[in-house]
Amino acid sequence: MMAAIGDKAPHVAKADGIYDDTRLDWWTTGFWPGILWILYDRTGDERYRNMAWSWDERLEQFMLQPNGFDHDVGFHFLPTAVIKYKITGDADARRRGLFAANFLAGRFNPAGSFIRAWNGDKLGWSIIDTAMNLSLLFWAAKESGDPRYAHIAKAHADTVLREFIRADGSVHHIVSFDPETGERIEALGGQGYGPDSAWSRGASWALYGMVNAYRHTGDIAYLRASERVANFFIANLPEDQVPHWDFRTDAELAGEPRDTSAGAIAASGLLELATSLPESEGRCYRSAAERIICGLDEIYGTWNLPNHEAILLHGTGHKPAGQNVDVSLIYGDYFFVEAAAKLTGWKQRVF
Repeated sequence: MMAAIGDKAPHVAKADGIYDDTRLDWWTTGFWPGILWILYDRTGDERYRNMAWSWDERLEQFMLQPNGFDHDVGFHFLPTAVIKYKITGDADARRRGLFAANFLAGRFNPAGSFIRAWNGDKLGWSIIDTAMNLSLLFWAAKESGDPRYAHIAKAHADTVLREFIRADGSVHHIVSFDPETGERIEALGGQGYGPDSAWSRGASWALYGMVNAYRHTGDIAYLRASERVANFFIANLPEDQVPHWDFRTDAELAGEPRDTSAGAIAASGLLELATSLPESEGRCYRSAAERIICGLDEIYGTWNLPNHEAILLHGTGHKPAGQNVDVSLIYGDYFFVEAAAKLTGWKQRVF
């Protein structure tokens, strides 16, 4: 991957197996250097460090010109600046991480207690993906000593509990609020099949994001929410343990595409959940994570495709829009690597 990808900003590899090179403000650009930082931390091999080193600087420079950065700024700077600072102590990386946290905090709307999603005219939209970006704010609060970051993160996490996670553990992708009053307007299907469906990657973001919120705050409500989503996710997995793109569609699931990225994200989140519980309670979640990782490894890996630049096949980006269906996705690769590192004893945390 290092030889093939180099300093590209990969997002999608289609049938030809070649990763694209997307713009730096696209939400996925932190994941390739994130893989490199994990491998450097696990091996000490300077090649990984050298290739990963400049990514947070590149992202910061892009911040200083017209750009499309949004609620996913944690996905840019947690796997680059923050992990770089944690591993190497680099002062500029710390500064860049705090800069990104300021940007994310600035998207918080106190009317409705949510972090605004995307840019443009949808001022009251918030999405479940943001739950994973809250770790940037929790880190900034601890690193700077300023509790305002944590207050914002916790307020948004409480909104996730109240408005996004259903009683059965399924999850909305988008919830719309009136940006003036904060009143909830409606839930939207977004990248899921519909408003009442259960987009599998959304469930994986919620599962992982809520256990992270528990780890940072000790609030048991977040832990219980993560368990509820995890139980729903595991109960709806097919025989090979790798989820379809949505757990609820009107059509028969036969022929519906898988989303290996949702499986990889959930596996890493399940490992985090397992370590947050007593061993007797957590072992079932670790076992589920192991089954998912084994399914990804044995059925969906590119091990027999030596010219393929990705790790996992059969990811689904945005099925309702017909975008990036049955492709490789860099965030699927990242979370597969992260989960595998955890399974082999890696204790460092990115998110």
